[in-house]
Amino acid sequence: MGGSAEEDEALTELKSLSRVLQAVRCEIEQQQKGQQSSEEWIQCCLLKVKPSKQLFILISLLTLAPFNSAVLNCSQPTPASLLNSLKPVFDLNAIRPVVNMSVVTQVRISFVLFGILGVDEKSQVLTTFIWESLEWQNEFTVWDQEECGVEWIAVARNLLWVPDIVINEFMEKNLAPSVPYTYLHSSGLVYDDLPVRVVSSCSLNIYLFPFDIQRCTFTFNSYIHLSDAVQLELVGTDQDIFQASINKMATMGEWQLVGIKSEKVTVPILEGSTYDELRFFVSVRRHSTMYVVNLLIPSCFLITVDLFSFILPIQSIDRSLFKMTLVLGYTVFLLSTNDLLPNTGNTIPLINVFLSLCLTMMVTSLMETIFITNLLRGSAHYTAPPRWMKAFVLRFLGRLVGLPPKPEPQEDLVFKNPDTREMADVPTESKGNETTERKATLKEAETLQVLKNLSRDLQAIHRHVVQQLKGSPSSEDWIQIGLVIDRLLFIFYIFFTSVSFVSIIIIWVASYNAA
Repeated sequence: MGGSAEEDEALTELKSLSRVLQAVRCEIEQQQKGQQSSEEWIQCCLLKVKPSKQLFILISLLTLAPFNSAVLNCSQPTPASLLNSLKPVFDLNAIRPVVNMSVVTQVRISFVLFGILGVDEKSQVLTTFIWESLEWQNEFTVWDQEECGVEWIAVARNLLWVPDIVINEFMEKNLAPSVPYTYLHSSGLVYDDLPVRVVSSCSLNIYLFPFDIQRCTFTFNSYIHLSDAVQLELVGTDQDIFQASINKMATMGEWQLVGIKSEKVTVPILEGSTYDELRFFVSVRRHSTMYVVNLLIPSCFLITVDLFSFILPIQSIDRSLFKMTLVLGYTVFLLSTNDLLPNTGNTIPLINVFLSLCLTMMVTSLMETIFITNLLRGSAHYTAPPRWMKAFVLRFLGRLVGLPPKPEPQEDLVFKNPDTREMADVPTESKGNETTERKATLKEAETLQVLKNLSRDLQAIHRHVVQQLKGSPSSEDWIQIGLVIDRLLFIFYIFFTSVSFVSIIIIWVASYNAA
């Protein structure tokens, strides 16, 4: 009896609802024909539509129905039955998999960096190999795990809707192996993993080469969908991605991964619309040991050898031949190691400046040696140096480098005026002649005169020999100027090598600390 009463009540409500719908239809037709005013239309609706509990539930169900995901029905708990149920869904792969288009599709992104294949400084390109992972919800692929018998199933990627996620910095076609399948979960989640060979543009700063750290960006975003349709999220944390990349890294070449950071950016465009970007900042550091061993250490050794060549006595040894051999050897060394240096026109690396300065110092040292050799060998034919040069080089720079000017020697009066001895000997000779006339013969007087003449000749020869050995005063000044310049360049050489070595060590240590 109770069940019959409920059926009669439901039948009564359905009849009432039918009459209400007919009345509404009638009023709509009349409103379209213009036979009633808008006020009569509102009153008619208020009188005809009567509130009821069943009507409210029915309208609520009709309103909420479009927002619920459809659950697939399987005839048997087998994968074949599930695939047969998914066939109508495969025909909808051209549209975004939502029942209501106002629902936003959340795409979760992550990747693992498997290898750093290379960096092209000239083209400003970074080549890497990553494993890209995408996750999103497909409201058309929800099934009951117990009814269909499986929790996961792999289907061809071209049978489903796949978000158009791209990397903005991509410069070439993806040459990684193709993976044609994706995974579907019973809850509607789609897992899409695929390898990507990323050839991306990267602004490389090689000023601190080979101690440089490069920071490149991978920007993931949807190519055509805006934020009201597709939004991006990060799976996990930056540390998770970095640690997974370190553990899975297969090849790095001359580079080392030092960090991965990420940020989500909402980029505004015209008419108030926006689209999501997920940016990953990948930091890599160059292994500098090979460049230190093959470039810096040999250059430092050659500079040190050239530095010690200043110890060779330039008066007795031709130093220029030794230095010329060093310059030629260093030139050949630079030509043979040219392939190790980066090729780019944006920034001149600091190591290029260092190598150029080393070659410049060697050439300058060779030119200085040639100049000093010329002073030592041909200064006798030069005129006296100008006063300003003597004052600046001999007095100022000479004292600065530890070579003060020599004091002028007190010359012998005999060399100043050789006739003085002869004048002083006249009285002695007269007195001697008088004595000789008394005590010796004429022959002894002639012998004494010959000896005196011989003594004067020997003194003259001695004077000329001393002047020839010492040179003229102007020649001595030029030689002293050359020695001062040689000592000055030697001190500058020591300063340059010391500053260069200390700077290289500081930059090297700072690069590791920054990493």
